[in-house]
Amino acid sequence: MQANIAFFNGEVITVDGQDSIREALAISDNKIVAVGSKEEIKELIGDSTQVIDLEGKSILPGIIDAHLHLVMYGTFQLSISCKEPGLDSVDAILTALKDKAATTPKGQWIRAWGFNEQTVKEKRYPTLEELDNITIDHPIAITRTCGHIGIVNSVALRLSEIDETTPDPQGGFIERDAKGQLTGRLIENAYMQFSRFATFSNEEVYQAIQIAQQHFLKVGITSVHEAGTFTKEDYRMLQLASQKGDLKIRIYAMIASINDCKQFTLNMMESGVLTGTGNEFFKVGPAKLFTDGSSTGPTIATREGYTSNPDDYGILYYSEDEIYEVLGKAHELGYQITVHAQGDQAIETYLNVVERALKENPRENHRHRIEHAGISSPDLQQRMKELKMIPIPNPPFPYEFGESYLTNYGERTDFMYPARDFIDQGIITAAGSDSPVTTYNPFIGIHEAVNRLTANGISFGGKQKIDVLEAIRLYTYNGAYASFDEDIKGSLEPGKLADMIVLDRSILKALPQELKDIQVELTILDGDILFERSNENILMRMGDSYDNKNFKLSI
Repeated sequence: MQANIAFFNGEVITVDGQDSIREALAISDNKIVAVGSKEEIKELIGDSTQVIDLEGKSILPGIIDAHLHLVMYGTFQLSISCKEPGLDSVDAILTALKDKAATTPKGQWIRAWGFNEQTVKEKRYPTLEELDNITIDHPIAITRTCGHIGIVNSVALRLSEIDETTPDPQGGFIERDAKGQLTGRLIENAYMQFSRFATFSNEEVYQAIQIAQQHFLKVGITSVHEAGTFTKEDYRMLQLASQKGDLKIRIYAMIASINDCKQFTLNMMESGVLTGTGNEFFKVGPAKLFTDGSSTGPTIATREGYTSNPDDYGILYYSEDEIYEVLGKAHELGYQITVHAQGDQAIETYLNVVERALKENPRENHRHRIEHAGISSPDLQQRMKELKMIPIPNPPFPYEFGESYLTNYGERTDFMYPARDFIDQGIITAAGSDSPVTTYNPFIGIHEAVNRLTANGISFGGKQKIDVLEAIRLYTYNGAYASFDEDIKGSLEPGKLADMIVLDRSILKALPQELKDIQVELTILDGDILFERSNENILMRMGDSYDNKNFKLSI
């Protein structure tokens, strides 16, 4: 057998059962054919083999982000980013919105994302009056960085059929002032439901998918667990892009729609499409519900009041019985199930559901998940272990939001996203960025898992530090395990898919404070080099339907 590509003189981090480190690797077509010594791999070199000298740099499995909103991230790139340098005040954001409105046809949406009232100079949200002063011809929607809260103008409220008499939806609030007048702020499920009126066109979604995957490939992400699209049409666009060859990243798509997660899940169950349906590039994932709010909001459901406000226990979307009505049935039908659960009250409620479901319908190897698993105290960890749950924490969250967590949750931060405890308990856990909530860069996540420091250098739950190899496993093999794919990807072993990345240095020799600065030099997916940093180019073979300069979707 002749290899297509052979790598030598490297730090081949296999993430196999022994965490073996080798020096060479060979690919043939879309599979890894050999991992071993330089001498062993030399036997597979032929006249047409591309030989790459790693010069001591690391090569590791392609990154699997086990919780990321690909469609949401991509569509946000078509909007104003409040995280851009210079947009650090309400005034600057209002100016950007006004400039955008001036060049946007009447009636079309003006959108911004990534807003954080805790980091802008004024330490507040824009007001409804300020947004109305920008334009009366366009609906405006500003999405908070958490994705769970938004501020909109009167045009958007009118289009979404919200007025002073509209009741609060279950699991959400339409904010009103002391006089009962709308403020324009929509919280949790109120904003989730609002999003069905602020949808993107299919053409915009399709374009957004291309933008997102290009960004992700540059940091070595080869597989994504899509944690929820805006609508069923977005879900369809993901599948269409995959079928047409325009989507190169592998997708494990949770059954979840942001604007009506419960109904979307029920509809999917009614259709008979089951977890695991699909192929190596697109598979249907777990049935998912949102059960509580945002860790930065803060709106997560906690067993004790917030440290910053002892009378605030957050928002729990559904009762235990209501969750069981949907996910208990999904479990019975053979689905993998999961929930968004950040607070310890939300986690406990969901664990009660899983325990009840397993008692009534015992099932081996269910691999039920918990997305985020934010405040996971020791008693909850023990229950996760007993129930064989897979928590999906978000290592990079404390890097951007750690100071607000310390303020709002106090000592409970010792058990927030507790990777060390999960590993010591023998709980298989996979890492997700939850982008666009925060950075999708996995090396920020690995840095944070190892160092547990905020961006400002403040210690955050230091007892939960893990080592570099453990962090890599969270982003590779364990991500594959969480989607039932550990036999085909997640480690560099013969017979597995040739998804891998080459770094710009040895990650094992890097100083802890250098981890966040690591860059990817090559991203290889299915045996093809799709990104090469030497020319900052995405080398994808795109389908005929997609033209990056003159975009037009043909279906």
